[in-house]
Amino acid sequence: MPGAGKTTIVDGLKTEGYEALSMGDAVRDEAARRGLEPTRTSLGRLMLELREDGGPGAVAELIRPKIESSASDVVLVDGVRSNDEAAVLQRFGKVRLLAVHASTDVRFGFLQKRARSDDPQTRQHFDERDGRELNVGISNSIVLSDYTLSNIGVSKEALIADALRVIRGWT
Repeated sequence: MPGAGKTTIVDGLKTEGYEALSMGDAVRDEAARRGLEPTRTSLGRLMLELREDGGPGAVAELIRPKIESSASDVVLVDGVRSNDEAAVLQRFGKVRLLAVHASTDVRFGFLQKRARSDDPQTRQHFDERDGRELNVGISNSIVLSDYTLSNIGVSKEALIADALRVIRGWT
């Protein structure tokens, strides 16, 4: 779910030499290409529009060229939102899903501190975003993930170390 700590983990793993791509950045890049402001509303609408026009795996298709041109054996993809996106990624190699869990209060606090242009500013906006994410299938990906980490009451360093241990076990 948004704000659980996925990007924190990915940023930490980049320092370990892992290549990473962000599904959210792909949507933000597409918004910029279309001349849209990167607001909560416009990015949410674009994410749904992409899926409506290109199918439920459409956002994963946006990162396909970067995956295909990667020389890395392991590419971390931040922000898979559905099993359909995971299926698109499986066309390029083996896919393992690492879910990161944090409570709604913890996630809302993280997003308030992050303060990205599309982050919810109110609890109502937060709840709307969660609803949108659930509607595209994120809960199925979480439930069917290969491993789940908790980001409740752990330090950033411990969370990254736990993720590194899990991912190294997969490779």
